[in-house]
Amino acid sequence: MFNRKYIDKLTTEMEKREVDAMIITPSTDLEFLMGFSPHMDERFQGLFYLKDRRYFYIVPKLNEEEIGKAIGKDAAIYAWDDGEGYLGQVKKAFEDFDLMHKKIAVNGSTRAISMLDIQGIVEVNFINGNEILEEIRIIKDEEETEYLRKAAKLADEVYEDIVKFIRPGIQEKDIKDKIEELFMEKGGDGLSFNPIIASGPNSSKPHYNEYARYIQEKDVIILDFGCTYKGLCSDMSRTVFVGGISDEERKVYEIIYQANKAGEKAAKEGVAAESVDKVSRDVIKNAGYGEYFLNRLGHGIGYSVHEAPDIKGGNERILEKGMAFSIEPGIYMPGKFGMRIEDIVCITENGSEVLNKASKEIIIV
Repeated sequence: MFNRKYIDKLTTEMEKREVDAMIITPSTDLEFLMGFSPHMDERFQGLFYLKDRRYFYIVPKLNEEEIGKAIGKDAAIYAWDDGEGYLGQVKKAFEDFDLMHKKIAVNGSTRAISMLDIQGIVEVNFINGNEILEEIRIIKDEEETEYLRKAAKLADEVYEDIVKFIRPGIQEKDIKDKIEELFMEKGGDGLSFNPIIASGPNSSKPHYNEYARYIQEKDVIILDFGCTYKGLCSDMSRTVFVGGISDEERKVYEIIYQANKAGEKAAKEGVAAESVDKVSRDVIKNAGYGEYFLNRLGHGIGYSVHEAPDIKGGNERILEKGMAFSIEPGIYMPGKFGMRIEDIVCITENGSEVLNKASKEIIIV
């Protein structure tokens, strides 16, 4: 049932941090540990994993059958129905497994209101367990890195096709739908996130997601998309131009391109994450656009599209072989336009490997 490599790492991290148990509610965290994650709704459920390797699952009765199949018939399952609520089963499980007054870590998908309700009936010390779960999967092995490469290659291929599809008169939603269609045709498991299609004035909003505007001549369009392949994610951004490019747009694009290249060159084993951010950020700052670079330079990627390590100021974490993350400098000027170039890189013993191979030259459609 469990991914043995990761459950061993989880146990080690819990012992190191003197954590008695870990709550993992439906999420990518649960899927990569257990190989399955049910649909998440307002009903509380989750895996409780103890540092002595015992475990149990609290589940709504409507999910009991699928959880029983996933977790195994010998596992302790505490099922509850909507009429009785989950707190009685939580209290019983805590008593059965001697979790009263213990330190329990919770993952990022666990709802705060659930934890508050549980604290109302049992005496426990809840702590943030997100760092524990990030730590156990921050280093990718060769197989996982190969899946990241494959996911990135699919994104590259989709980009090559989607630029041929874009034209004035179609809607942002049409581009989004076509991207999803292309990933399915090429063998992706699914989208790693909802694509960002930010055209014209919408391009200055880094995470715009309305898909409502119609493409016009002289638009700047940010395309940000990715897929999953065997559980691993891709994520890339390119900026394209419709019918032409102005002198100012060309200047800004070249600055971002240089910042992207500088960050990728700086990313290597033994370097602090914050220093990579600084190298790229300085390119944009020295060009006079520092106030318009609004975000961290990058985020880790793997089983989730956003995980550790963050490539940002203040993160002193030293990069190690097997870490994978984005390099995505951008400039976003409200009322005018925005641009972003994003690749995924993986730290190797020889520096870094840029997984995305799609062209970063100016493309006018």
